Amino acid sequence: MQPFTFVRLQYRSGNWDTDPRMPSNLLHSLIEYTTVKVNEQEKIIPLESAELFNYPFSYMSGHRLVQFNQKERQNFETYVRNGGFVFVDDCNHDIDGLFARSFEEQMKQIFGQGALKKIPNNHKLYRSFFTFDEGPPTTSFELNGWGDDLVHDYLKAIEINGRIGVLYSNKDYGCEWDYDFRNKRWLAEDNTKFGVNIIMYALTS
Repeated sequence: MQPFTFVRLQYRSGNWDTDPRMPSNLLHSLIEYTTVKVNEQEKIIPLESAELFNYPFSYMSGHRLVQFNQKERQNFETYVRNGGFVFVDDCNHDIDGLFARSFEEQMKQIFGQGALKKIPNNHKLYRSFFTFDEGPPTTSFELNGWGDDLVHDYLKAIEINGRIGVLYSNKDYGCEWDYDFRNKRWLAEDNTKFGVNIIMYALTS
């Protein structure tokens, strides 16, 4: 089995290169908690590139406009419909922000009105490795006054054939986990554990 590679999607609109330390932090957590073999460096792949289809997991983030061109839209749909998993995280943590509105509009255009749905807090995602009985864990960014000042008590997803193909968060996990993994010792609880769940769900569902 090939080692797991953390793929970050590069898209032409907006800003895709947020939270630069987060991938290495999550990869460290996979090494620490699981037996998954990993590539220790993230890989950046343009959404326009067919290379994306070689990897089962990808990550997309930003806080500006999301406006896919024709090739990006085509690759995104093909990847998801053929079993790929995209974790999309809104750095604005704001349901009315530009990233949220524009990304959700793209999903509507690609997958249809209403395809992006709230997932219940008893979804298997929350038990794929660690157990999160109350659904998605809160982040410190949700109530800092920069976003909509709401705690988002759910995540959204587009499901294809009974499995999540696109997992969408307004909770800003990327920034929450954007720190050097050596600083985890200062945390009462390792907050990247939910990231392990996301990756393990993507790899096993």
